[in-house]
Amino acid sequence: MAETAYSVELLSGNSSKIFAGVYNDFKAKAVEEYKFELEPLSYEEFIEAVEKDYMQCLILKENEIPTAFLVYTTSISESIELNLIHCLGSEDEAVKIKLLIEKFLELTESERQNKVVSYPMLGHQSVFTAELSRFGFKFIGLAVLRFMMGNASSERILENMKLSEKPEEYKIVGYSDLYRDDAIRIIHESFRDTQDAVYDTRFKSMEGTTDIINKITESIYGEFLPEVTSVLLYNDSPVGFAFANVTGGKIANLPLVAIEKEHRGKGFSAHLLNRSIKTIVDWTKLGKRVFSEINVTTETNNYKALKMYRKIGFREDFCYPQAYMLQKKKK
Repeated sequence: MAETAYSVELLSGNSSKIFAGVYNDFKAKAVEEYKFELEPLSYEEFIEAVEKDYMQCLILKENEIPTAFLVYTTSISESIELNLIHCLGSEDEAVKIKLLIEKFLELTESERQNKVVSYPMLGHQSVFTAELSRFGFKFIGLAVLRFMMGNASSERILENMKLSEKPEEYKIVGYSDLYRDDAIRIIHESFRDTQDAVYDTRFKSMEGTTDIINKITESIYGEFLPEVTSVLLYNDSPVGFAFANVTGGKIANLPLVAIEKEHRGKGFSAHLLNRSIKTIVDWTKLGKRVFSEINVTTETNNYKALKMYRKIGFREDFCYPQAYMLQKKKK
């Protein structure tokens, strides 16, 4: 019996014609097995995105037939974003992962001098941790929590939620672009020393945090919801934020919650979240905007945040490892 011959190469026009089967196998499993919130691109749209250099795609061929692929991007943020690894079936999966990662690291060697590699290992990809650890990847556990619209238990918890007393010098309002500079400063100060900054190094600098806030408020990461985004004011100056946006038309997301250090420990995060979530629930009930759920993500070992979200009515849906590789040290 002939030995299997493997090869890895960048997707090109010649190979794209025979790649459709592997991509469509992933597409059929994207929601159930990979926990994608949105339907992935059609095959034609995916090929177009690769051709326009929005993303790079490595394909693994087994005796000249594509059976696995890896997708990554290098220009969206300050990280090299490893987006997806998919194999057709599970036979020799570890071998295929190893070959794809080796090629990926080879092609990104120069960029890794200055950039962290970030890889959210959603769904089935969580089984790849052993292979990735051999290349020096580290892992942070992340939990995805959801507040489902129409869930009587969650809505009852929200309605009966006991909030701390809020002194009169504090008030909560919707977002205005007048608060942008304060948002950048507070998010930077709140996240620069957290685990989030390990795999998204933009949090470490004001410039990088500006990029994050701009992409949220300019609807790059999904439709921004300024009316739902809550701002905590102290004597009319912003000291806290809970941002909100929409993915997929009906899924609300709360990507960032932060409060200035001097105003923490007083229960104001719960006030911010309560306002944002109640606004979404009320909009849905009144038919102003219909949402199916609200989701948040936090570290699996951030027990304080997990406890707070549960008290508001969120429930853990699933966890996944966030893999990262620090910048390659120059010799």
